[in-house]
Amino acid sequence: MAEKKLSKKALNKSFRNWYYGHLTCFSQEHMQTFGYLCAMLPLVEELYDNEDDKATAMNTYTAFFNTEPQLGSVVVGITAGLEESRANGAEDVDEETINGLRAGLMGPIAGIGDSLVVGTVIPILLGIAMGMSTGGSPLGAIFYIIVWNLFAYFGMRFMYFKGYELGGKAVEFLIGKQGEALRDAIGTLGGIVIGAVSATWVSVTTSLQLLNDAGEPYLVLQDKLDAVFPGLLTAAFIILCWFLMSKKRLSPIKVMLLLVVIAFVGVLVGFFDPNLAY
Repeated sequence: MAEKKLSKKALNKSFRNWYYGHLTCFSQEHMQTFGYLCAMLPLVEELYDNEDDKATAMNTYTAFFNTEPQLGSVVVGITAGLEESRANGAEDVDEETINGLRAGLMGPIAGIGDSLVVGTVIPILLGIAMGMSTGGSPLGAIFYIIVWNLFAYFGMRFMYFKGYELGGKAVEFLIGKQGEALRDAIGTLGGIVIGAVSATWVSVTTSLQLLNDAGEPYLVLQDKLDAVFPGLLTAAFIILCWFLMSKKRLSPIKVMLLLVVIAFVGVLVGFFDPNLAY
């Protein structure tokens, strides 16, 4: 019997099903399970001729699945390769093997993907888009829509086909030393970009002054702070917000309300400019 090989057409259709439909029939009970089934359907239809074999193969992917969808494309690609091996009679690839790999990968991939994509890439793109939206310009929104969709499509496509091509080696890359180094590099880059955007768009200054007997200021606190560390108050407030949301797990709404209280009290005691001219 000739060896079965998935065609480019079937792989492309599988990827498109995952890209557009990974949240198909999403629910708290099944989450991305039906999206996974949609992605595997064109592969199973091409690999098997017998309807019972198709049903058996598809039944493998009815098990619960949920992960970060962009990076998670690699899992779909890996299982595409495993399904191809199973269709060719590989004895070491069965339903238990495939679901064991899916269950073992979806957690780590979700953690890595959330930190890289949701926690780093998206804030970077949004920061750049905000910088382009000066004066109500629509360029920022247009930039984000175009760049994010291009990144998501080609990034997910790359991960899908790399997963299919590398198989088990892709797992080692994602959770091994190479993957750790890549995550550290992207995290560092994200920190630099967020810091640059914050310094550009966030400005926190104090109007506190000490006056002499003649009513003239002899100590302007903001000038002293700028001489030591320009933007010190801005950096302090950004670090405070990060600490509250990241370490204390406060929601953004609560952090914003806290900042309103700090601003109100600061104006009352004369630390902040009551004209709010920042």
